[in-house]
Amino acid sequence: MSERTAYNNKEMLEWTAYFSDYMNTSPEKIKMINICGKEKNIIPTIQTHKRVMIFVDSTHEDLFYDLWEKGLGDYEVWFAEGLIPNDNIMKARIMELANKKIKVPSVVFIFNENTRESYRIGMKNEFFSKGTVKYVGHEIRAVIMSMLGVETQDTIAIVSGETIVIESAFAAPDGTIIAVEPDQQDMQTMEENVTKFGLNNVLIVPDLSDESLAKMPVPRLSFIVATKYLERDIERLIKKNDKMQFVIYTLELDVLSEIKGIFERHNIKNMEVTQITVSKTDKNSVFVTQPSPWLITGEI
Repeated sequence: MSERTAYNNKEMLEWTAYFSDYMNTSPEKIKMINICGKEKNIIPTIQTHKRVMIFVDSTHEDLFYDLWEKGLGDYEVWFAEGLIPNDNIMKARIMELANKKIKVPSVVFIFNENTRESYRIGMKNEFFSKGTVKYVGHEIRAVIMSMLGVETQDTIAIVSGETIVIESAFAAPDGTIIAVEPDQQDMQTMEENVTKFGLNNVLIVPDLSDESLAKMPVPRLSFIVATKYLERDIERLIKKNDKMQFVIYTLELDVLSEIKGIFERHNIKNMEVTQITVSKTDKNSVFVTQPSPWLITGEI
């Protein structure tokens, strides 16, 4: 008989009730995440919730080291082994458990009262890894994220939109964000950002070739930073989902003028065009206008 490694629903609920009483808090204030045999966005979950209960097994034996390496060493943690609630609970800081290996099914309860429980939309550019990518202003990115309307379990294809990938991965922790990065240096920056933010729901591919399309799940929506290959990208994405929704980003008037024809050729309806302009004062209190992109939406 193979070794059992996952908690069932009854056991997770019993542990939740146990820790609710132990920590003198309501179960509704605890964020549960089961990573037994799974890859999930652990770091973002901890960074956006005060109380997180993690169900983990030996498939993540270096969990404490990984959390310490990501800068969470000062967080307080309560740790217990076993499938059913018991009194053998260890309290420590993550840094004190960095060398401890998880060998059996265990429950990890992390508490940080200073955590701000909110989703960070329109993250400032200084949070992202520096590289060859020229990031869009965070105010414009906030509008883009609002237009995308990302759902928790969404699958989205994003072509050359590095920061949109990261924010979408936060918004869809149970989904998959497909990052299409044709440029090798941009791909490296994308990989650095995925590692930096501890994201496990980002699939990075170099292109939209048949080989890459075969590896990816079916996206509901695509966000494309337009290039001269825009129509080719649209054609390939429609091969993956013939009911695809699109959001196109461009700063170029000639590209904008071509999109209506591209949409008509591929039966993409309900076209809308939005232009975003953001002006901010500089150190001399003079208003400076940022590049003003057009966002074009449509759906089959």
